[in-house]
Amino acid sequence: MRVASVELQNLTKRYGSIAVVDDVSLRIEHGLLVCLLGPSGCGKTTTLRLIAGFVEPTAGEIRVGERLVSSPSHTVPPEQRNMSMIFQSYALWPHMTVTENIVYGLKLRKVDRDTMKKKLDAILSTTRLAPLADRYPGELSGGQQQRVALARALIVEPETLLLDEPLSNLDANLREEMRFEVRRLHDTYRYTTVYVTHDQSEAMTTADVIAVMNAGKIEQAGSPEEIYNRPRSEFVARFIGSSNVVKGKNLDDSRISFAGKPLRVIGAKLSAGGETAVSIRQHDIRISTVAPPQTENVVPATVVRQVFLGGSRDYMVEVADGEQLRVVTSAEESIAQGSAVYLHLPPEHCRALSR
Repeated sequence: MRVASVELQNLTKRYGSIAVVDDVSLRIEHGLLVCLLGPSGCGKTTTLRLIAGFVEPTAGEIRVGERLVSSPSHTVPPEQRNMSMIFQSYALWPHMTVTENIVYGLKLRKVDRDTMKKKLDAILSTTRLAPLADRYPGELSGGQQQRVALARALIVEPETLLLDEPLSNLDANLREEMRFEVRRLHDTYRYTTVYVTHDQSEAMTTADVIAVMNAGKIEQAGSPEEIYNRPRSEFVARFIGSSNVVKGKNLDDSRISFAGKPLRVIGAKLSAGGETAVSIRQHDIRISTVAPPQTENVVPATVVRQVFLGGSRDYMVEVADGEQLRVVTSAEESIAQGSAVYLHLPPEHCRALSR
């Protein structure tokens, strides 16, 4: 099995004056699964199409291993890149059986019959499709069709596997199941994989590395734990886990003023007199109708909304300056709308954002 790193160097794609991909640099190491994560229009699918060779860059380079595959003056055609791509629509041949769909790429490569059978038997077993081998796509569920598309992409042993929102057409329960299936197959084959999605849970479940994109740029790249626990920008904090982001004037090198109270933070040394944005997750805020014993990082507030969600309660609370924060608690903590409360924002969960 061949694997290769994929490296994007100052990659840019412009349409007229608009930079859809804007000076993106990213190295995807051998055998890793990297998710390009972001909202619609952030440039993630265009980046994937640049890697595949469907689009030529305006500036920058793409290398696979030591081989230059894309630059403004030199673009290797998609069929010569040894990459497999899986689309949102699965793109299965409706008149071919599961077996015929899966081995189609091997037939194009003129693989001999014995080798083809060995590869087919192995991939049918790994993807759990053997009982469905003689069915047609129209006789399969969405999840089964997606597994056929994965099997067809994997059987040709690509250097790089590209997936463009592959689970977006599945219902919620099946989508959750297929996230783990994608990860299981990746752990089996360890191809270098680039996976595009707008779904945070999908990225957290499948990825070794998440690259969060916004307006054509990579805001932050790191492990799921790093991206979630140590966001560096306001965009990443809000997009990953929907953090509260509060802003205040710096009081000293570790405190800001928020709602008239001092708030101690971590993550960066502050410059006195400046202003800093701070993220804190909804479930890290403690809410009570009784003043806590500590005074640091405690802010009075009023409950403006409370929603019971079965396993939890979702509160919207308003502090003295009119700013509203979301707080998530256990279902047992029921505080009525209009109640005066105290919020404890633990310093270890208040992270200063560098940009």
